[in-house]
Amino acid sequence: MPATFQDNDIKSGLKDKRKLSAYLDTLVDTHLEGIKKVKLNYIFCSDEYLLHINKQFLNHDTLTDIITFDLSESDDTLTGEIYVSTERVKENAEKFGVSYINELHRVIFHGTLHLCGFTDKTADNKQEMRRQEDICLAAYL
Repeated sequence: MPATFQDNDIKSGLKDKRKLSAYLDTLVDTHLEGIKKVKLNYIFCSDEYLLHINKQFLNHDTLTDIITFDLSESDDTLTGEIYVSTERVKENAEKFGVSYINELHRVIFHGTLHLCGFTDKTADNKQEMRRQEDICLAAYL
């Protein structure tokens, strides 16, 4: 099953969703063995909506660009919900001097990489996560 992308309360501006969905399947296949089905749902939302989720489920009272939930119930299926604040993505794109679409793809890959087992808790983890995001961007774009 391909990845799905839904605009919750904000339009994402995401183009060519089929191509992106196919790439995300390949990304998962590259990093996880034995996965037969990939079901990823990306929900694009506002800062306010994602802050509510952050407080409710993670007890964090901070803004973030992405929250990833692994909902997998079996070893051969990867199921995830990835919430993306398009407001954070836009602000970060301006901050880092990249296009909104480039930053949106980076965040989408970031969430998928989390589901593949990558973390960003330590400085070394963050560096590897950024390296993996860069690999994804170069391969996809």
